[in-house]
Amino acid sequence: MTANDAGAGRVRRALLSVADKRGIEDLGRALAAAGFELVSTGGTLAALAAAGLQVVPVDQLTGFPAMLGGRVKTLHPAVHGAILGRRDREEDMADWARHGLQAIDLVAVNLYPFETAWHGGAQGMDLLEQIDIGGPAMIRAAAKNWPWVTVVVDPDDYPAVIQALQEGGAGGISEELRRRLAARAFAHTAYYDAVVAAALGQEAGETGEAGVEPPQRLVLPLRRTAGLRYGENPHQKAAVYRDAAIPPTAPGWQLGLPAARQLQGKELSFNNLQDAEAAWRLVSTLVPPAAVAVKHTIPCGAACGPDPAEAFRRARDADPVSIFGGIVALNRVIDEETARLLADIFLEVVLAPGVSPEAQEILAGRANLRVLTMPLPPAASGDDGGSGQGPAGAGPVGGGASTGPVGVGLAGWDVRRIQGGVLLQDEDDLPVQPDQWRVATKAQPPAEAWDDMLFAWHLVRHLPSNAIVLVKDQRAVGIGAARTSRVDAVRQAVAQAGEAAQGAVMASDAFFPFPDGVEVAAEGGVKVVVQPGGSIRDQEVVDACDRLGVAMLMTGVRHFRH
Repeated sequence: MTANDAGAGRVRRALLSVADKRGIEDLGRALAAAGFELVSTGGTLAALAAAGLQVVPVDQLTGFPAMLGGRVKTLHPAVHGAILGRRDREEDMADWARHGLQAIDLVAVNLYPFETAWHGGAQGMDLLEQIDIGGPAMIRAAAKNWPWVTVVVDPDDYPAVIQALQEGGAGGISEELRRRLAARAFAHTAYYDAVVAAALGQEAGETGEAGVEPPQRLVLPLRRTAGLRYGENPHQKAAVYRDAAIPPTAPGWQLGLPAARQLQGKELSFNNLQDAEAAWRLVSTLVPPAAVAVKHTIPCGAACGPDPAEAFRRARDADPVSIFGGIVALNRVIDEETARLLADIFLEVVLAPGVSPEAQEILAGRANLRVLTMPLPPAASGDDGGSGQGPAGAGPVGGGASTGPVGVGLAGWDVRRIQGGVLLQDEDDLPVQPDQWRVATKAQPPAEAWDDMLFAWHLVRHLPSNAIVLVKDQRAVGIGAARTSRVDAVRQAVAQAGEAAQGAVMASDAFFPFPDGVEVAAEGGVKVVVQPGGSIRDQEVVDACDRLGVAMLMTGVRHFRH
């Protein structure tokens, strides 16, 4: 005899109180057929009674009417004592006998639709009344006592319970099923509380700018939006989750890739989304028409141009080998000309703010190509980017500090999983401030190099460290990234650029610890270097630049990305 069979022969009792009433009549019928007495509240009782089922009002158990406008209905020992009693404890059974309690063996509860109300615009006291108290208490009590009590919170789980009842009667719900349902119940209440914390935090004005202290307790209300084709490898399962702390009514760009619209192509994989995220983060902060190609989360081509077709052509030509099978993001609507160029090579994913009907027809010829659309942030969606000639110019860079809830949701935080937990940091979203850059060398950068300096600096902060990028005419001609030695990253970028390194601008995500990096760059033809500075050998590096006739600017800001 299992623990759940204790007291076999008695009448079993089920408590049903649900906000989401999908399938509740079917569950009620199956319970009644298995010999359960049904106990219920309010609207659920009415729905069950309308289905022709006999139902006991919960106040008949408690001997106490609902009060405080319905805030208190089930918060009573006659309910919680009946749920939490351990059937193998004599003292618990004695308490039941002393107080005339009868076991509640199944609890079917789901909660007030707080998330729906919040995302629908409810505020203040209206939103407050959507916070469920009795429901979570019953769910947690039943889940804690899962060796004896079945708890079901999701109508999608009703069929499994109904099947168990039909096959085994009142005692047919297995220990394995009860344990699994209990785990889902705790996840249900944890998510619910996380959404409430996010909503109240935002209502209270607890939104922080970059640099706020990380919270003592991080609450992440994440809702699965889709399964993915596979994880980093085909043998790994994966899914994508959206941050429920960002209401679906927020601007589309704030919702991120989980809200992107897929127009065509195969199911997305984990790697597709990682690469798409890397490409989109970069291209969506550039103001002129731009294209970025990414392979294994590393940009292998990036360029601006007068139109999206030319921007893509220049990005593609930066490394026509690595782009094969890559991900391409553009910050302009894909037109017919751009679509023909994209369809001419094998790509995994194309991401843009839109696709014209003519372009969509062309891309449809690549049936497996995944085409995604999503809105751009405001800084990248206009055509107001200019050719800044020095710090006063607008340049190709948009951006600014993002804001988000402190301690609730993912907005404003960079979260990465590690063994046993996650690492948390501010987003590296400081705006580029060329007016604070300092020319450290005798040579001054030519005025026509400023656009390339800004573009190079913006690109290098998106590369994995150690990172070097060479730019010429608003196009990345050489990229060295994820190297353990900075001079090796320079060698990689210069070798890739070849003749295009002549007269190019070089950007480094962190300081040069020795002069060798700028010496290799100058030998390749680089004429301007942008770097943070801050090394104890800064002067040696500056002296090397002066000796080689290279102009160097120091930004004062490092951008490691590991």
